[in-house]
Amino acid sequence: MSHTVPAVGAAAVTAAGCVWYLPALADLRAGDDRPHSTRLAALACLTWWLGTAAASALLLTPVPGRWALSTTAGGALAAGALRLAAAVRRRAEQREEARRWAAVRPAGARPVPTVRPRAALLGWLVAGSAAASVATAVLLAAGRAHPVPAPAVAACAAAAAALGTVLAVTAARSRP
Repeated sequence: MSHTVPAVGAAAVTAAGCVWYLPALADLRAGDDRPHSTRLAALACLTWWLGTAAASALLLTPVPGRWALSTTAGGALAAGALRLAAAVRRRAEQREEARRWAAVRPAGARPVPTVRPRAALLGWLVAGSAAASVATAVLLAAGRAHPVPAPAVAACAAAAAALGTVLAVTAARSRP
């Protein structure tokens, strides 16, 4: 099969992703009006979608298809790292804000929780599942040129899903 069909598909998905990358672009353009963590998360979103757009452009050229897959995987890894940095920064911003409010809170008042454990659990579970899917796709695509044993593919996917689960449980248990 030619690379035209996947290129058009990737371009269509990228175009449909405007519901995510246009607000992210607006957050970046707002500059200091947005918290640092929001800008990092927006940069992660744009990195992911630029990786997908670059892959669709590469699929229209005569280069091997694994280059496009590598571009997508690289964009996903960079976006994941940026998103993790944004989450860490957001937690620091929440702790700082809690300290500020603690200074003005009456003595008998109870603090309001700032993190929803279920949302953190769901987010990390989805991230682990997505990482497992990407790892499986990359290994299966690479296996066409150089055979990859099925147990290695399954182990890589299971490791990514397990890491997401461990991070999910840890995030759900931790409190700011």
